[in-house]
Formats: sequence, structure tokens, C-alpha cells
Amino acid sequence: MKTLTKHLNTLKEENAGIFVPYIMAGDHALGLDGLEETLLYLEELGASAIEVGIPFSDPVADGPVIQEAAIRALENETSLKAIIAQLQTIKVKTPLILMTYFNPVFVYGVEKFVADLEHTAVKGLIVPDVPFEHSEMITRFTKDSDLSLIPLVSLTTDKERMKMLVNHGEGFVYTVAINGVTGTKSDYSDKIFENLSFLTENSTLPVLAGFGISSIEQAQAFRKHCDGVIVGSYIVDGLNKGKKTEISDFVRKLLVSLKK
Repeated sequence: MKTLTKHLNTLKEENAGIFVPYIMAGDHALGLDGLEETLLYLEELGASAIEVGIPFSDPVADGPVIQEAAIRALENETSLKAIIAQLQTIKVKTPLILMTYFNPVFVYGVEKFVADLEHTAVKGLIVPDVPFEHSEMITRFTKDSDLSLIPLVSLTTDKERMKMLVNHGEGFVYTVAINGVTGTKSDYSDKIFENLSFLTENSTLPVLAGFGISSIEQAQAFRKHCDGVIVGSYIVDGLNKGKKTEISDFVRKLLVSLKK
């Protein structure tokens, strides 16, 4: 069993509640030189794993907060090559998950990308613009590595496809809580809770909800139907505005609320 799957399954079995914050690599006053500081900060807060975004000029799945973070990171001359070089020097114990569009990986070279991540803390990979039908162009290289390709399930995914995705998935199941892009949201369709319950019943992998979660109340509502949550825009916006105290308070309350 791969590291990420084993780690998150242990938390699932303990009913601890899984919390995965998202950050954008290079979105820091120090550029990539500030990446380790941010990762260690989130690790100390108790993150189960940390999702690290790779900035891209055409981020189709991202809302305004993440898009603006990508622009800032690109203005800091952040590249996939530079990110991987930095990750090779960073010592964190928490598993990292890279969220990237396929184009930067294709340009870098998929085989080299996987090989260069081998001795880093990166244990998971999310590629939102590569559907399952084309995932072999990644899994042919990751299957013998410790890198898990994480499946995405949307509100429009039918149940047969959900079963197929979870049967072939690794790490965890990322359930998209809204139709559209990332960002904070105040209400959700009942469909997402139905999907989460179905997935939890039919998956041996932990099921996490993401896209738009920005309050303790939302996280608690999702936790009734799944194993944990991913929080992106709230974290990215807070870090950009220097609100670490608020983030720390939020995360501490969130971790308590996720425990069953």
C-alpha cells in the first residue's frame, strides 16, 4: 500500500477526521524560499496532508482567490522545475499532494516528473484536466512509485462511474462540492451529500470534500457524510493577507469539529 493511502486510511480508521489545507507554491513574499516555512506552519497546526498548487496561466478549475495566487506566484518566477528543486530540499513529515494541470507536467516530462519527486515528501497527485480515460499517460509511470493519482468526483458523476473511479483510485477520493470553480460558498446542493454518502459506503479509500469550504459549520455538515475536508481559498487568502492568527484559530476549531 502506498504511503498516502496508508496514512489517510489510518486516520479514517481512528475517526480522527482528515484535514487537508491547500496552498499555492510561490505565493509568498519570499517566493519559493517561503514554501518550507508555510509547510512547516501547517504541519505544526496538525494538517493530515497538505495540497500544494502548481501555478498555471490558464487554471480552468480555480476561482478568483486561487487564480490571483497563481498570478502572484508566476510573477515571482515560480516554475514547476523550481518547485521540484525546492521540494527536494524541504524536510516535512506531512505527506504533500501536488495539484497541477497536465501541461506543465507534459512539458517537464511525465517520467522525469515522477522520478524527480521520488525522494521528496510528495505522495499524491491531482490533475483535474486529465479524465480517467486518459490517466494511463500518468499511471504508467506512477504505478511502481509511491505517488498516488487521486480521483476527482463531481456533482454530475453517475454512480457507476463513481464506483469505477474509487476502484481504480489511490490516496483518497476528492469529491468536488460544487458545480464550477474553487472558492468560498455559503450553501450546497443536497446532491453533494448524497454523493458523499454513496462514495463512503462504496470506497475503501477515505472520501474528502473540497471546493468552497470556508467555515466550521460547513466542515461539520460534510463530516457527517465523509472522512474529512480540503480547505483552499480560505487558507490562501488568509496567508496572503498575513492572517496567520485567524488561520490558526480556525484550524484548531476545525480539527476538533472533525473528530467523531
